[in-house]
Amino acid sequence: MTHAASPELPLRDRLAGWIEHLAHVLPAQAPIRDFVHHNTLHGFQHLPFPEALAAAHRLTGAMPYLSEARFREFLAEGRIRLEDLDAALDETGVEGLGALVWRHLARRDVLRASLCLPAAPNGAARLGWLAAERGDDPLLARCVALTAGDGPQAAAEDWRARAAARAAELFAMVGCQGTLHSLLAHLTGVDVFEQERTLLQRHLAAHLDLGMAAWRNPQRGEGFYAAWRASAACDIVWGIDELPDARDEIAWLPADPVDALAGELPRLVPDEALWQGYLERLALELPGWSGMFLWRDRNPARGDGTPVAMADYLAVRVILERLLVEDLTRRLCGSALDLEGLREWCTAHPARFFVCDALRSGALDEGLQERAARLVAEDADEAVWEALAEAVARDAAERRAGGAARARRLHDLLAALAVPAGDAAQMDAAGAGALLACADELDGLQRGHVWLLAYERRYREGLLAALTANRGRCRQLPAPSAQVVMCMDDREEGTRRHLEEIVPDVRTYGAAGFFGVAMAWRGLDDAKTTALCPVVVQPVHVVNEVAMPEALVAAERRQRRRRWRLAWRERIVQGTRRSPLAGPLLVLLAAPLALAALVAGALSPGGFGQAVRGWRERFDGAVATRLELTAEAPAAAPAPDAPQAGFTDDEQALRVANFLGMIGLTADFAPLVLLLGHGSGSRNNPHLSAYDCGACSGRHGGPNARTFAAMANRPAVRQRLAERGIAIPATTWFLAAEHNTCDDSVEWYDLAAAPQAAQPAVDRLVGQLAEACRAHAAERCRRLASAPLRPSPWLAQRHVSGRAHDLSQARPELGHATNAAAVIGRRDLTRGLFLDRRVFLISYDPTLDADGSIVEGILLAAGPVGAGIALEYYFSTVDNERFGCGSKVTHNLAGRFGVMEGADSDLRTGLPLQMVEIHEAMRLLVVVEQSPATLSAIVGRQPALQELVGNGWIVVASCDPDSGALACFCPRRGWLPWAGKAILPQVGRSAEWFAGQSAPLPPAIVLGGAA
Repeated sequence: MTHAASPELPLRDRLAGWIEHLAHVLPAQAPIRDFVHHNTLHGFQHLPFPEALAAAHRLTGAMPYLSEARFREFLAEGRIRLEDLDAALDETGVEGLGALVWRHLARRDVLRASLCLPAAPNGAARLGWLAAERGDDPLLARCVALTAGDGPQAAAEDWRARAAARAAELFAMVGCQGTLHSLLAHLTGVDVFEQERTLLQRHLAAHLDLGMAAWRNPQRGEGFYAAWRASAACDIVWGIDELPDARDEIAWLPADPVDALAGELPRLVPDEALWQGYLERLALELPGWSGMFLWRDRNPARGDGTPVAMADYLAVRVILERLLVEDLTRRLCGSALDLEGLREWCTAHPARFFVCDALRSGALDEGLQERAARLVAEDADEAVWEALAEAVARDAAERRAGGAARARRLHDLLAALAVPAGDAAQMDAAGAGALLACADELDGLQRGHVWLLAYERRYREGLLAALTANRGRCRQLPAPSAQVVMCMDDREEGTRRHLEEIVPDVRTYGAAGFFGVAMAWRGLDDAKTTALCPVVVQPVHVVNEVAMPEALVAAERRQRRRRWRLAWRERIVQGTRRSPLAGPLLVLLAAPLALAALVAGALSPGGFGQAVRGWRERFDGAVATRLELTAEAPAAAPAPDAPQAGFTDDEQALRVANFLGMIGLTADFAPLVLLLGHGSGSRNNPHLSAYDCGACSGRHGGPNARTFAAMANRPAVRQRLAERGIAIPATTWFLAAEHNTCDDSVEWYDLAAAPQAAQPAVDRLVGQLAEACRAHAAERCRRLASAPLRPSPWLAQRHVSGRAHDLSQARPELGHATNAAAVIGRRDLTRGLFLDRRVFLISYDPTLDADGSIVEGILLAAGPVGAGIALEYYFSTVDNERFGCGSKVTHNLAGRFGVMEGADSDLRTGLPLQMVEIHEAMRLLVVVEQSPATLSAIVGRQPALQELVGNGWIVVASCDPDSGALACFCPRRGWLPWAGKAILPQVGRSAEWFAGQSAPLPPAIVLGGAA
């Protein structure tokens, strides 16, 4: 996936193009404090989904599907059915599925059976075990006879010819699939990469640091390359004296990193055509550090002002690579070698190359492995190596000639296909060969894709059946006592469901959690503004939270106390921890108090956390605040570098009108309309932003809710809304609150500002939402292994509160784990359905959208957001080692921008194991209440949606607004009508369905939710 630039261009111009290309293959994760979910393989999104996964596999070696063993477990559990495999084979476009392979066996039958066969070890030992286990098995004997002549003959080929071919293969991989040091590691077992990473990462961490490092390189302001040159030669930790003349070489390097690359690359790989690929492989060996460096290079405004240039990073990588490779080849071969020199050395020593390659490839039995390892240690002469090469060649030929594995596979295949003994006895070698060839037709990636399609289909069938069975149940509901607008977040599906069960006359809505208010927010205690909007949006309006006029004195006192408290923590606690005298003295003085706090936090983390929070609030002092919301008419259009303070009346009315129209709330307003933002709070959790609101750039959405409510309550705004056809009664009051998805608590804003006549209704809604959150906590506990079994709502909330305040808790909440679908439509579609907190619920009324413009805007906003969340969870689940970031338990915060495993590793990107260990890895299913024709027109004119939908990164289904007919979009075959069975279990309350269950649950009708 490289893009060659003209060799006639100067290296500086070519390098710029190569770095631009790296943005498509490296992780694009922002610093962890700004964590926002995104498609891990964003650079491959222009390809169809299976092709993109195959390309990523070739590039990184990552496995992009769950293992077949895991899929077969789903088959045994009923999570996949044989009919799903048949449908998946049809969807993949495998040709001739009805054609006969042998007698009555069609290709479909053989392929399905081959998918269902469990993996087993190959070889004669397995076949012998089968024979001993099953006794006189005529079918097994027949399979042995049919495959006895399979495979190449056991004659040792000329090992010299094999060595030459293998050398050509391995050296061709340098610059495409490997580097010079990876080739040396394969041939010698000595990998200098670990040493290179260790030497590099301390300098990277110090340069990218965002406020954590105790020491700053004095040359940091001149760029990474200059800073590294200035400090590397005198770095006492490096052990540079082991590398001959390295100090002098570093001192004489060019000052310009591009000039350094021009001088160093030819000393590694003389062929200029390999330079781009070689730099790409170097970057991909440390995807975390490389990706973070490139992200800072491309987003200078999001850093701390330190210059970050990818050319600096690549220059240092190449220099270290060259120094370490030359040192290794000098020690092993007697002289420093580049790629061509190593090729000549291998050609001159073919026997050594052939044996070492076989040894590192794991292609030798134990005896030959011991002999080869002994020769490497003894540095034997060439005649001894040639004798061993002959033995290795014979062993390899015997392995290739064995038919035991094919006999075992044929036996299992015939048994799975239930072939009668008489038919099997009449099978000839040609029939056996045809059967085995058909069974092996799909490679590992193709088989994984078939399994994924089958797995997704089973979930899709259940959800579409639920939507069909639920149709029309919730059309006749009482007039609403309140309308609650929540984030579309899948975690809020359960909160909405429980609230509607508790208070049937409440209506709930779902939308992106910034509520259409893109702003830079500055809270009362904030030192600077924070963007609260989707990460792709640059806010041009600032909203400040300020003290009420009567609370100015209290606010000044609060600020003074907070500054003193933070200064104590930063200067006394953090500032003395490295002091040889003050640090130990502080530890001795604070030890009793710290011990008491540790014991209290361990015994009752929730209670202790609440107590500390209460003490902090009492110390700082409570202050009544308001929003500086309204601006005069601007003289010019605001810009990100000169944002406008507040919104004008017209701007406020436009945002309120657009948002209410998008969710379909333009009439029949309830007395109370609640905007409920969300965020998450937990202790000792570097990935905290990953649990917050993605629509608010990984931060809390409460300020957006408060701002929207304040706008909607202003008479000037309501007057302008009435002119737009949205008449909000004078008796309607907008409220704002924030739901903490970790401890299921709710923080309310400006309750005292509500009219006196509305206070009783406000008090009722506060209590009802609190009850719904407690019920939701009980539902969440069923998926938490350490939670009480069948807890009451009160006990459940106490448990989740304890998790939020527990310093040792690696799973404060499960985030978006198990997200699977999004429904864009009226609440009637899903109200009264138990969807297991797996569905993003986005409100949309198709009757108010004649031209499809509203749903087009929703798809453009919610489609990439939902797809980003689903795909990051998908890839972090299927291969957490390469796409995820491992266990939180071993994480070490690096520079406040990322995490490492321990003190010496690549920077880890993606999601930790504790966030994905129960996730159901599948693409997002998006069900839209709109006609297929309208959806096709929207996708056809929107390139971003063409990528997501046309290339199969998300799966789209249509629900006709009038008839309720469902259809699924297949990129290969277009819209396919759905005609499944709509039969669902029914329960009175959600708790009756989930109580005592810890596994994923299918949809069910909740009668109380539609009462």
